[in-house]
Formats: sequence, structure tokens, C-alpha cells
Amino acid sequence: MSKCLVIIVNKTKARFLALMDPQPLEQSGPELVEQQEILNPVQRQASRELWANTKSGGNRGSARQVHGYDDHRQSHLDEFDRRFAQVIIAEILNFSQSHPTRRLILVAEPQILGHLRPILTTTLPKSMVTQELAKDLCKLPVSEIYSYLLNKHLLPWQVKQIG
Repeated sequence: MSKCLVIIVNKTKARFLALMDPQPLEQSGPELVEQQEILNPVQRQASRELWANTKSGGNRGSARQVHGYDDHRQSHLDEFDRRFAQVIIAEILNFSQSHPTRRLILVAEPQILGHLRPILTTTLPKSMVTQELAKDLCKLPVSEIYSYLLNKHLLPWQVKQIG
């Protein structure tokens, strides 16, 4: 059973990890287990697949003068990040309904965290405790993520005693 959900997010993917209680006869502490991974299809596309022009911000006029313009790519990329954040929130709600979750630890890049935070505050149940960390840990293996979060005092570490 998992009482803690850890979500590691960057612009390309979100990893869902659950802190699982050890078996009754084991002497180890809780274990972090990866449950699922969500990929952001927009961020994985090359710019030539996403935009008609691969280069933005300039156009040549007559007399060889460059005219600068803004094609609003950044606002489009921000919208793609907001949509990805909504997908992540929907998966958090699905996971918390199927698994009893009391605590959510969200580790994300600062930009994505900025998109997730307003949705989280209005969507999650009030009984769920949420902790945030602005860091990109997506490329780390689960064991290193567990160690990092232990050192930041975000995860509990308990040794079960037999007897």
C-alpha cells in the first residue's frame, strides 16, 4: 500500500513513484517504486515538425534591412506546458482514487511547477499534504531519487524491527 506519491516532472515527461511499505518480515525501510511514466508528445517533436518556419524573429525587406517580428512561439510553448500540466493533474487524481494517498511530493522544473501549482491548489483534496521541490530529477534512477529526497528530509526512513 502506498501512502505517499512522488511525482518527478520535466518538460518532456512525468514519472509517478509510490513509496511502498515493506513486507512485514523485512528489516528494510520503505521502498520507492516507479508506477508509470507520461510523455509530453509536443516537447519530443523536433521544431521542424512543430513550426512551419524553423527560424523565428526576422524577415528580409527591400534594401537588405531585417525586420524583426514576434511569432509568439513562447506563448504557444507555454500553452503546451499548461496542457501537459493538466494531463499530469488528471493522472494524479486517478492514482489517488485507486490508491489511498495521503501525501504528494512534487519535484519539477521551476517552469512546469509554475503551471502545476495553481491547478493543484484547486483540484487536490484538502486532506492530501503536498510538498514541492523545484529541481529536475527525471534523468536519475529511482535509487538516486530516493537518496536525494531522503537527504532533503522529504521522505521518511524507518527500519522495521522484528520481534
